[in-house]
Amino acid sequence: MSLYDDAVLVLKGYEDQTDLRQAYLDHLAEHPDGLWKACHAGHITASALVIDPEGGRVLLTLHKKLQMWLQMGGHCEPGDATLAAAALREATEESGVSGLSLLPGGPVRLDLHPIPPPCHRHFDVQYAVVAPPDAAHAVSDESLDVRWFGYDEVSDVADESVVQLLAATRARLAT
Repeated sequence: MSLYDDAVLVLKGYEDQTDLRQAYLDHLAEHPDGLWKACHAGHITASALVIDPEGGRVLLTLHKKLQMWLQMGGHCEPGDATLAAAALREATEESGVSGLSLLPGGPVRLDLHPIPPPCHRHFDVQYAVVAPPDAAHAVSDESLDVRWFGYDEVSDVADESVVQLLAATRARLAT
């Protein structure tokens, strides 16, 4: 199965945010290259919120270009077999944490946001990953800093999309 086919199946199986989910599916139907950075109409990205549910913390990165605290994530690459694998790869690369495991149940949330030209939009498929106990993190080339924040601190440092991702992740953990 191709990454494109996986993305369509994942999105069709995602049951929340129905209008936004349909916009993602429409984008892929209109743009067979809609998973790749070269698609200037916008492209699918994969991200993951790194969580420590035992400690009630999330690991965020201070993005070098955007100067914002965000979850780990980025562009799909040709070697990614699935969106989940892309999110896990990005989370591992950007956090420096090995042994991350995907939170079961597929994507936690979708977030469509504008980005500077030449592209115009990121269709972000957001997952959550669980860090192993006592995970050691490191700053990547794409970050200025990587830091743990308590659940109650996230709204003080991150934008609303990260706050909503944390809320959706906590709801998933409670089920």
